[in-house]
Amino acid sequence: MPKEIKASIQRVIKNLQKEIVWVEEKLDKLIDETPDWSKTLAILLSVKGVGKVLAYTLLSDLPELGQLNRKEIAALVGPAPMNRESGAYRGKRRIRGGRARIRTVMFMAMMSTIQSNDKFKHEYQRLVAKGKPKKVALIACMRKMITILNTMVKNGERWNEKLA
Repeated sequence: MPKEIKASIQRVIKNLQKEIVWVEEKLDKLIDETPDWSKTLAILLSVKGVGKVLAYTLLSDLPELGQLNRKEIAALVGPAPMNRESGAYRGKRRIRGGRARIRTVMFMAMMSTIQSNDKFKHEYQRLVAKGKPKKVALIACMRKMITILNTMVKNGERWNEKLA
């Protein structure tokens, strides 16, 4: 690229990075003002692979976290496989419904989690070794993660590597 255009792009990126820092500081301040949210945020961030983006998304878009059972929370977020069957027709199971924004953020977080969190890494590798397609294994790990996070918030417990 020409130097003028590259310099312009660099200025825009720098401004966007400043905005991201400002928004994160504002969110942290708002969360600190609400004791329940700060406790939930601490619980969520205790899991390797769960970063601020996923934690903020869960806090804002999933107020039911910690109040539902594992099937309900998985159906609400959307990584639960749904049958496509009618009469004799047996279709493929697909994930659908739920809250797409949470599902998208969780998918990206799980890409990082299977690299850094041994529990999810082994689960992912086990499913792939069984012959599951990689994307199916990733979605299964997402479902496992949301059910674990739901239970942790419900019980007020942080991630314990030894129990995992």
